[in-house]
Amino acid sequence: MRKTVFGAVIALGLGALPALAEYPEKEIQGIIQWGAGGSTDTVARAITPHAEAKLGGTIVMQNVTGGVGAIGLNQVADAEADGYSILFGAENPLLYKVMKLGDKDYGDFVPVNIIARGVPVLVANVDAPFNTFPEMVAYIGANPKAVKFGSTGPGGLPSVVTAMINSKTPLDVTFVPYDGDGPALTALQGGAIDVMPAVLGAAMEGIKGGTMKPIALFEVEPSPQLPDVPTIVSTNPEFAELLPWGPFFGVFVKKGTPDDVVAKLVNAYAEAAKHPDFVSLIDGRGFKMLSLSGAEAEAFLTAWQSTTAWLIHEAGLTKASPEDFGIAKP
Repeated sequence: MRKTVFGAVIALGLGALPALAEYPEKEIQGIIQWGAGGSTDTVARAITPHAEAKLGGTIVMQNVTGGVGAIGLNQVADAEADGYSILFGAENPLLYKVMKLGDKDYGDFVPVNIIARGVPVLVANVDAPFNTFPEMVAYIGANPKAVKFGSTGPGGLPSVVTAMINSKTPLDVTFVPYDGDGPALTALQGGAIDVMPAVLGAAMEGIKGGTMKPIALFEVEPSPQLPDVPTIVSTNPEFAELLPWGPFFGVFVKKGTPDDVVAKLVNAYAEAAKHPDFVSLIDGRGFKMLSLSGAEAEAFLTAWQSTTAWLIHEAGLTKASPEDFGIAKP
């Protein structure tokens, strides 16, 4: 009898102990570094519902813009490393240090998933007097400063692709600045500029609609969506050492987040990236699916930062040398 009573007391005592919390036990804040409707926002909001289903939790998405994405990044960097603040970002933070836009970058975070990569394309006004990259180079050589290139500022895709071109085939063109690729592509279609480096997803509609013409994909393989558009390496093999390259989208958590929490997020987003609806969106926008995590994701980020930071530094577009931050030269 005494054993029975004692056992009951022990059982009651154990029953009164709180259960260990299972992540996620509350809402997760998802911070998107860029504005609503942009590519990062679209990709983040498309993949996250599928990740929520795997996690069994809710991720509340919020656009925190400003400072070329630095405000959103710093908000997550300043939060607790507990997995309840996650960052949806793109490539720009890897250039913050050399552009003197901030002292933090993705080195302060764990990459949960590097989701996908954009494919750069060089597009021209339909009336431009050239149709291929070699023809464009020849025309510019014969008509210095006559061709107007759209630009969106140092560190943006147009500046990197232009630096890539100039590292192999220097071009004597006139640059016209715009506040984003949307206004620049509109200007291209209206004839205000002649050529624009852009991401394929942004230019796809205009190419298919015949309001701009593709000159070359900056990719090693043709695009399934535009199989007749030549890659730059098909006409100029020397570009192969710089490719593949392109803007990317990723999910990050602050370093120091518990390993088991990181593992759950990694698994959730890896499974979400396989969902047919999400795969269809990525393919339809001309992106390359990556879905990288762990060592593969870290290697991707290191290589991207090295290639890009040194390209724009040697083009005279940076405010500090990559060497100052230990960014190895490729």
